Amino acid sequence: MRLSRRGLLRAGLAGTAATALGGLTSGCAVPTGSTGRNMVLWYWSGGLSDTVVKEAKARYDNVVSLKAQQIGGYYRSKLITTMAGRAHIPDIAGLKGEDMASYLPNAGQFVDLRTLGADKLKSQYLDWKWQQAVAPDGSLIGFPIDVGPVVHYYQQAVFEKAGLPYEPDDVSKELDTWEKFFAAGEQLKRRIPGTYILTDVGSVFEMSIGQGTTRFVDRDRHFIGDGEHVRACWDRAVEAKRRGIVSDIVTGTPDSISATEKGQLPSQLNASWAAGDLKLQYPKTEGKWRVANCPGGPSNVGGSFLSITKACREPERAFEIITWMLNADNQAQGFVEAGLFPSTPASYEMKKLREPDPFFGDQITMDVFGPAAEKIPVAFNSPYDIALGQPIRDEIKNVGVLGKDPEKAWSDAMSKCRRIAEHLGVSY
Repeated sequence: MRLSRRGLLRAGLAGTAATALGGLTSGCAVPTGSTGRNMVLWYWSGGLSDTVVKEAKARYDNVVSLKAQQIGGYYRSKLITTMAGRAHIPDIAGLKGEDMASYLPNAGQFVDLRTLGADKLKSQYLDWKWQQAVAPDGSLIGFPIDVGPVVHYYQQAVFEKAGLPYEPDDVSKELDTWEKFFAAGEQLKRRIPGTYILTDVGSVFEMSIGQGTTRFVDRDRHFIGDGEHVRACWDRAVEAKRRGIVSDIVTGTPDSISATEKGQLPSQLNASWAAGDLKLQYPKTEGKWRVANCPGGPSNVGGSFLSITKACREPERAFEIITWMLNADNQAQGFVEAGLFPSTPASYEMKKLREPDPFFGDQITMDVFGPAAEKIPVAFNSPYDIALGQPIRDEIKNVGVLGKDPEKAWSDAMSKCRRIAEHLGVSY
């Protein structure tokens, strides 16, 4: 079975901050990673355009031999272990966006890209994405690859049958708040019994968190996951369950595939890269889907960076390579080929990204993806957010899937967070 980008993201979120931070010791001398003309690049399957990687090898072959290696399994753990072992460290390393906060306290293990001229290119990239790679000391340790703007995927004919707005512009305009979206879900269920606007409550919680500027731990290493900003997202997800607009079918199962093909699960809130998952999982639904804005405002899921490690013998050359690979033209190629949504707004106007998409009824989906990407709020991400957000995510899933009492689930989540906070030295 092919593991989707969504699955890869969830696998990354399962790690703890303790693991992410382990093994790296700032301030130590770092051994060289490459020898002679070799320059080693580490990334994961689907993390870069194969075409761009191939062209980069050819483009720089006269000055350096670029060895691009796809690292399978738990990428972050392998990178950290290698860096801690101080041997065979890659010159250029991909850093997944959901892990970036855990690398920032160890900025000394990476080259500050500002020293190589990165600031001159800053205006060409999404500002909120750029800020994610800025360490507490002001250094820049990652150069933006892609982002994951969240949108509303829906089946047009089903919405029309239910008497709901069904043209993309109308759906974006008339279902622009969570309350309007929930009301639409209730109408959908009334008009077409057995049909649900949401596949899980977790998506409501996750996208709501992403629409804000704070997460679970603040800059002073204080747990704030019990704050009103998180509780409001929790209550919104619980409200979706209470109003009966969430399916009980487990996503990814044969039953889920069948229900989606029949139009009983005609709506999903997900990132831009999920368009590829829809095409892969539901080929029989080609032409039925459309794309509209996410209710409640822009949000982001996923997206990564390229870094240069201190092991690199030729950081100037490495910087030349990664900035070429991640220019607007090549990022456009990455989207067409691998669904990597560009962090370069100039790409959004390119012809190859403005072709009508048959799967989405010949809609030009960039008209939705692009503006969403540009409006995502800048948020502070703590190295401890993954560990201290996971119990809350687990418990909201228990509410949605197992029917657990929401107050009991919230209490259990807070208890787990308290224990994890104490273990990690985060004040509660």
